[in-house]
Amino acid sequence: MRSILISLVFVSFLAACGADNALIEYVERPVEEIYNEAMDRLEDGDFIYASAQFDEVERQHPYSKWARKAMVMSAYTYYIQNQYDQAILTARRFISLYPGNEQAAYAYYIIAQSYYEQISDVERDQRNTELAQQALVELIRRYPDSDYARDAVLKLDLTLDHLAGKEMEVGRYYMKTGQYAAAIRRFRNVVANYERTTHVSEALHRLTEIYLTLGLFDEAQNAAAILGYNYPNSDWYADSYRILVEKELVPQIEEKSWFSKVWNSVF
Repeated sequence: MRSILISLVFVSFLAACGADNALIEYVERPVEEIYNEAMDRLEDGDFIYASAQFDEVERQHPYSKWARKAMVMSAYTYYIQNQYDQAILTARRFISLYPGNEQAAYAYYIIAQSYYEQISDVERDQRNTELAQQALVELIRRYPDSDYARDAVLKLDLTLDHLAGKEMEVGRYYMKTGQYAAAIRRFRNVVANYERTTHVSEALHRLTEIYLTLGLFDEAQNAAAILGYNYPNSDWYADSYRILVEKELVPQIEEKSWFSKVWNSVF
């Protein structure tokens, strides 16, 4: 009876996935045989069957070294099928059970990649971007000398750029609707916390515009000075310089200004 029920579970699983594989019948087998079959199916591109077989390794032989290998491969197989939630769940379970295993770095990488590939454009919610950033930072912190960390550093820049882009989008909205204090907070956040991104020059220009609108001429001059120092050839600086000159002002930095503190600590 137990074998029949397990067979039915596998039949239902494959039917739900739309697979045209032969039905999998539960048969206790040597662990190497199950694992090798899963690898063969993976190489053949039969990812659904492969993931099922990797899971079967752990289920039939949970305390073997093959079970640990299979769990990581199962996470990878879910990942390449774009089943990101299942990939993350499996990789996290591996890390919780075997935190010191040599494959733990790869499990962290699968988690980071799964979030990273779900990053959407800046007009949408950036929760996956934030989760990708956290996962990438964790990977770099734990395994700084690994190949995974080197790849993570490159991807981290994109997550930061997306988060800064979202701040800019919200800041522009507040600026357009006359909510200047809220806009200033967003643009300042970009300048202070996303200094490596492509959005800083525009953020400094927007701050220059808002401060001029509010009559805060010293702050406008400070923002433009920082912009000119770091991005002297940018169109944003040309625009900032022009609107300052229209007010008979020039870019200059004051030692006690917020911009001066950020300049010394960031740029």
